[in-house]
Amino acid sequence: MSIPNNPACQNCKDRFTSIFCKADHNNLEQIDEAKVCSAYKKGQVIFHEGAYPFGVFCINDGKIKLSHSGDDGREQIVRLVKAGDIMGYKALLSNERYTATATALEDSSICFIPKDLFLNILQKDASLSFEMMRILSSELRKAELKITHLAQKPVRERLAETLLFIRETYGLEEDGSTLNVRLSREEIANLVGTATESAIRLLSEFKKDGMIELDGKRIRLLDVPEIVRTANLHD
Repeated sequence: MSIPNNPACQNCKDRFTSIFCKADHNNLEQIDEAKVCSAYKKGQVIFHEGAYPFGVFCINDGKIKLSHSGDDGREQIVRLVKAGDIMGYKALLSNERYTATATALEDSSICFIPKDLFLNILQKDASLSFEMMRILSSELRKAELKITHLAQKPVRERLAETLLFIRETYGLEEDGSTLNVRLSREEIANLVGTATESAIRLLSEFKKDGMIELDGKRIRLLDVPEIVRTANLHD
């Protein structure tokens, strides 16, 4: 489903927080002319794990989850994506299939940039290439940290850390305390790396301890310092 008015890259509200903030003006114009922007409904898949990439996706508006299917078919959320982020670049750069499925967490608008154009600009635009390396390095560091935490941290600490991670990624609603995204208990469990039943039980414990308030999929953070302490983070 196409967006009636394709947002111009130069006027994108998230331009200065995206990789393309480093792109040369002429290259940005080329991207603007070639990109195709589409609207996705909540729950709609943008690309499937195992498919070949034909370009990269830049999030104009909305929230996306990237999930990998394990050997038992269980979903593992490997990344949360927000406006200004790009996705699909790792498979594109390695010339391999997607290792995750991208699904809209809410109604979203996403711009698609063709493979040949993106790689051509990446080769000749040093600033953009450096920003790409920075993003890849950051993703690798986060992946290494997550592996360490999955191996060494108790589930209770990982849940507290996950709540803080969601806050960092998507921010808070206007009340200044409610997480600005709606995730199911199963999705939270997949982020934490635990069974859904364990996530439900621990969320109830957090509520009982006065750290959070639950209202359906809405999660309100009541005691952030205690959540940080529970996550065993030194902030």
